[in-house]
Amino acid sequence: MIDTPNSTLPLLTRTAFSRKHPGEAPTAGVRIVHIGLGAFHRAHQAWYTSRVDEGSEWGIAAFTGRSPAAAEDLQPQGGLFTLIERDDDGDRAEVVGSIVEARNGADLTRFIELLSATQTAIITITVTEAGYRMRDGLPDETDHELCADREWLVGNLAGADQPDPALGGPVTTMGRLVFGLDARRRANAGPIAIVPCDNMPANGYLVQRAIGVLAAEVSRELTDWIAANVSFVSTSVDRITPHTMPTDLLIASELTGWRDNATVVTEPFSDWVLSGEFPAGRPAWERSGALFVDDLEPFENRKLWLLNGAHSLLAYAGMLRGHETVAQAMTDQVCRAWVGTFWDEAVRHLPAHGLDLDGYRSALVRRFTNTRIEHRLSQISGEGVLKLRVRIVPTLLAERADGLDAGASIRAIGSWVALVLSGARLVDSAGEAVALAKSADEPVAALLELLDPRLVADAGVREAVSAVVRAERVEMRAI
Repeated sequence: MIDTPNSTLPLLTRTAFSRKHPGEAPTAGVRIVHIGLGAFHRAHQAWYTSRVDEGSEWGIAAFTGRSPAAAEDLQPQGGLFTLIERDDDGDRAEVVGSIVEARNGADLTRFIELLSATQTAIITITVTEAGYRMRDGLPDETDHELCADREWLVGNLAGADQPDPALGGPVTTMGRLVFGLDARRRANAGPIAIVPCDNMPANGYLVQRAIGVLAAEVSRELTDWIAANVSFVSTSVDRITPHTMPTDLLIASELTGWRDNATVVTEPFSDWVLSGEFPAGRPAWERSGALFVDDLEPFENRKLWLLNGAHSLLAYAGMLRGHETVAQAMTDQVCRAWVGTFWDEAVRHLPAHGLDLDGYRSALVRRFTNTRIEHRLSQISGEGVLKLRVRIVPTLLAERADGLDAGASIRAIGSWVALVLSGARLVDSAGEAVALAKSADEPVAALLELLDPRLVADAGVREAVSAVVRAERVEMRAI
């Protein structure tokens, strides 16, 4: 908890808020279980739910990932938090009440209780790409924790009696999902929808495939039950949500009159596109702007390539030019030109109709130049291998297949390679990029191979990336 001058104000709690604003934040029964309680979930899925749940029917029980900090901040407040929408016109605050339980992710007892309850209808997930522990769309055989979870699941769920979660259990998201689904099967609690909300293409399909692999090792009964009772919804999600700073807690108190240790800051823009079935029902999220479609791929590619791809380009190229935030990098006309060229490359490989690509690009410029959203390039730069594979590589390969040079896409990858080789502190949970940079005889080729073997097989790409690296090594600033 941060000691700030707002400590004299009353703490934002559900009881206190309801006294002051009768009927505005009732405690809804839990019908949604969320994995990955963090700022993005609160600014996105929790916010969408709060805006459409007038009947208080869709309470969220949110479980943290590795760190219990978010739950520790939210528990004393009964799940209430302040959401600040920020742009150059000012700050606007609202209290969001859809999270009715905030739990440490290690609380498997409560997790299993909720998944075994018939009223629980949806599991949403935001753990970022690395949190799924997948490689090439399947459970990662080299991940030690996931392998340990696999052994635990097989050893403890294959028998007739379900183990007591208080005595231990899986630690990974995928392991806990399989444990929870098996508990739901045993309780005969009915169908449920799983809704991953992270930047993986076809994320619902990927989660379905990975869970299927793990479940098949547990029992045929579990595999058959999942096939008959669990739907996997694919999504495209978008809302820039930077880290909350101590000054944001002060601003929240000034705007609301409450002391809030769980404040979230975000931009006014939000987007949520979903494709899939909800066999046990869902909130009417479309009333708050969510879009339900039959074919998600064009929408997710628009977002992954134009928004996320440009973010990665700005992160790596911008850091090399000494910038710290997206807005700073966008004031650099060189970086801004690179982004525009990258967008030109990407839109050539998107459908011309139905996506409003010109409007989407204009909106991105406004969002990227929002000087009051401090979206740090260091935050974006992490997990470059996973991100570049889906954000940049598809456009680069499509451009090369059409006989084009893919200069902006190569700029993004070349800047990442230059940073890796420079020893910059980039987060890479697998550690592969750093290891290759240190050990490979031809590190540029090795890093390209890590991203996609087709890149290293293209002599033009190898030489163009090497040229970016050579130039950046001359001009590189201390990082």
